[in-house]
Amino acid sequence: MSIETNLKNIIQTLPIGVGLVAVSKTKTNKSILEAYSTGHRVFGENKIQEMVQKWEILPKDIQWHMIGHVQRNKVKYMAQFVSLIHGVDSLKLLKEINKQAKKHNRVIDCLFQVHIAEEDTKFGLDKTELKDIIHSEEFQQLGNIKIVGLMGMATFTSDTSKVEREFKHLKSIFDTSKVSLPNISVLSMGMSGDYQIAIKEGSTMVRLGSSIFGTRNYS
Repeated sequence: MSIETNLKNIIQTLPIGVGLVAVSKTKTNKSILEAYSTGHRVFGENKIQEMVQKWEILPKDIQWHMIGHVQRNKVKYMAQFVSLIHGVDSLKLLKEINKQAKKHNRVIDCLFQVHIAEEDTKFGLDKTELKDIIHSEEFQQLGNIKIVGLMGMATFTSDTSKVEREFKHLKSIFDTSKVSLPNISVLSMGMSGDYQIAIKEGSTMVRLGSSIFGTRNYS
């Protein structure tokens, strides 16, 4: 099936209130434009350099989400245009985003990334680290960032009960965090292999790549 057909079929099945990030990493501008032609405007990249190249060429009404791990020294390249940064996993990174956003007179929306998987390769904060940042004086003084929610990735496994538990855990952290961050509304969890479980457990934003664009090409 075509990218256009895949995207339309997925959008039709998503419950009201669940947003979709079309993960376009490693995909060509032509493929992105095919998805764009359906009216979809939210695309996710995991490498800042690749995202910048696409932003420079593709239509300016695309909302670019940075969904990968963010290196502090590269924040400056996307600060001018990025719509949402999913993977904020330290106060140092948050301060850098704030600094670069200020230079462009912007407030950049961000998600705290929470570590919920059993895999060491996944990034993210634990519950205590998250709480410490939220209650820190430094965090309260950051005027050019806006925390709009949380993000997490479940373990890559065929054990659906494990994935379910991890998403449930993130949802409970999200609910608890609302006491200190009453305006958060985004719970970004769920990818092509597990997004239906994520939605069942309360996700409000899913990040789908291969189910829209087909298998990734890393060559």
